[in-house]
Amino acid sequence: MYRGTHSNRKGKFDPTDEKNVEHSYVGKVWEIYEERQPELAKIPFSSLLNLERFLEIYESLPFIWRMLKDIASIPACWLYMALYLTIQLALSLIPAVQLWYAGQLLTIVGTAVEHRTVDKQLLFRVASGRIACSVIELLLSHTSTFVTGPLNTRIKQYYTTRMFAVLARLDVPTFGDPLVQRQLEQVFPTSSRQSLVWRTVVTTIRMGSTAVRMISQLSVLFSVLKNQHDGPLLALLSFSHSFLSWITGIDLSPSTRVWAATTQNDDYIKLKGLQRAIRSPAHRKEIVAGNMWEYMHSEYQRCVTVLGEDAGEFGEVFATWKQRRFPSLVSIIRRPLHELPQIVFTLRAVQYPASIPLSLASVNLITSTSQSFSGSLMQLFSHTGTISNNFSTVRKMYEGMNLQNRILDGTIPYPENHQSLQMGISIEFRNVCFQYPESNAYALKNVSFKIEKGQLCVILGENGSGKSTILKLIARIYEPQEGEILIDGQDIKTLKLADFRQATAVLFQDYTHFPLSIKENIALGDPGHSDDLDRIKQAAKLGGASEFIERLGEGYNTYLDRPVRDHYSGLGEGTTNLFGRPVPGFGRIRSMGGMKSNESTTLSGGQMQRIALSRTFMRSLASETSVGLLLFDEPSASLDPIAEHDLFERLRLLRGQKTMIFSSHRFGNLTRHADKILCMCDSIIVEEGSHDDLIRAGGDYAKLWNLQAQAFL
Repeated sequence: MYRGTHSNRKGKFDPTDEKNVEHSYVGKVWEIYEERQPELAKIPFSSLLNLERFLEIYESLPFIWRMLKDIASIPACWLYMALYLTIQLALSLIPAVQLWYAGQLLTIVGTAVEHRTVDKQLLFRVASGRIACSVIELLLSHTSTFVTGPLNTRIKQYYTTRMFAVLARLDVPTFGDPLVQRQLEQVFPTSSRQSLVWRTVVTTIRMGSTAVRMISQLSVLFSVLKNQHDGPLLALLSFSHSFLSWITGIDLSPSTRVWAATTQNDDYIKLKGLQRAIRSPAHRKEIVAGNMWEYMHSEYQRCVTVLGEDAGEFGEVFATWKQRRFPSLVSIIRRPLHELPQIVFTLRAVQYPASIPLSLASVNLITSTSQSFSGSLMQLFSHTGTISNNFSTVRKMYEGMNLQNRILDGTIPYPENHQSLQMGISIEFRNVCFQYPESNAYALKNVSFKIEKGQLCVILGENGSGKSTILKLIARIYEPQEGEILIDGQDIKTLKLADFRQATAVLFQDYTHFPLSIKENIALGDPGHSDDLDRIKQAAKLGGASEFIERLGEGYNTYLDRPVRDHYSGLGEGTTNLFGRPVPGFGRIRSMGGMKSNESTTLSGGQMQRIALSRTFMRSLASETSVGLLLFDEPSASLDPIAEHDLFERLRLLRGQKTMIFSSHRFGNLTRHADKILCMCDSIIVEEGSHDDLIRAGGDYAKLWNLQAQAFL
């Protein structure tokens, strides 16, 4: 599916709805589905006149008003904005003043033709005025650059902060929605010299100034030419052509309507797959070792030959297809308008031969003015995009800011008494069922169990059995479709999310490391103590990470993935270190001027997991009473046997003070000391009890335990 824009309009877009969706073929590869707009259905020639963009502008006006109010609330921004508006207004009026002086030149020409004399004083004033206009225009343009810098910075910082808050607060189901991701990618770009809002402000102001320029130029031009034969008619024809040229030249992108494009062409899909395969480092070893390149090249060549001009990207194919469509009504009208001024001038010259010099000067003035106006308008839209697209993006930005999380917050504070966390948290599942988004299979089906306060519970099972899902539901990363989860006897959905998560420490199997220093990675476990280095070191010791961290060159200040990379080019072959960091060896490529970045510190999988464990311990130190529940998802997957033993010994010291739940696919000493073991298979609990209970029962747990024990005999 092509990643186009995403609309937040209410309702559902159904490509199979022939009544409300128009289906077209773009070449022989792509199919495009565009939503019909009932608002425009009753307007004749609405599609030919491209009225969708104006409807988009109208629908976006409330959001533009909200944007303007937000900008006005930024400190000192209104002052810069008023100054910027004044400058742009003055710049938009200068062409009309210059045109008026050009009209005075016509008067001088007319007087010279009729009376054979030249008014030298008037000529001097006109020349001085035109020079002054040019100088003032230059000074205003230069002053504008000093105003736009602070304006853009203030606006960008204001909205960047708001966008950061939006991205940070989204929960997993909402953030993981592909439609939400596409919307966020469009309105929250990772980097941009100009902010979306500032670009929209500039586009809007320039459009307003362009309108002022057009009206002022037309007014002056008509006043200059009103006493000349057919002068107003020539001006009207020339400017009409320029205006229609702008209308027909700004829309080569997909329609502003809701739309979607897809392809079922096997050759095209295979071609794109081959392109991705040969560009990805992940496949390079197999391509080389398997001698696959000749086959892949021949298949790629075959696909290109079969597809022909349709082998390009969707955007390219769509633009070509749209250019080949029947021209719009505006395009048809624009053609004869281009020729009419010359025809009118010729007829005028035949009727009044004596007026040819003055008429010729008038035509040149009109032509140069209309071409200048048309060129500036075209250049404006080539750099800033259309008003409708910018307004639409602002609307989507504000809709993105109002995105609601799928996991609803509760209203009951938790816990009522923080001292109660000293003995842990009780958890009960009652017939819980859960399916992951985009999956038809159950991850959990009718799961029920109860863990008392302070108990140690181990969940065993193969990969995909549902172990990790239980922990994610307890942490309210996801919501069950059926059943109840009780925390200390209360429905988990009724508890305030921030309160409950503050009382919980979690280490997931797919743990991550943030592009921050080791110190900050650990401190994120409890941001309230991020400046307490002693506490951070204590957490690192509990996580088994303190020894190797202290051996690193920068210790706790070492970055696992340095977010700001060093750039360099043209280095000598002997350069192996730069700014105290190693330079990767790129051979001769490095000395050929290419800008490269250094990589970050590399640690082993076990060391990375120990840092993640330390972050969890940051919240779960025995001396603290704010955390009553510890959730560990495969906490020793990357640890060696000695590190695993040390970890479990440290965790056993917390027994009775906190409720602890572990998920694992292998047996160990931890299961022997567990208060409760849950054995899972295919999303259900098949066995439950303590180690001794399950051994006596002689079920699958006992068989697997004995099998693993025999391996060490």
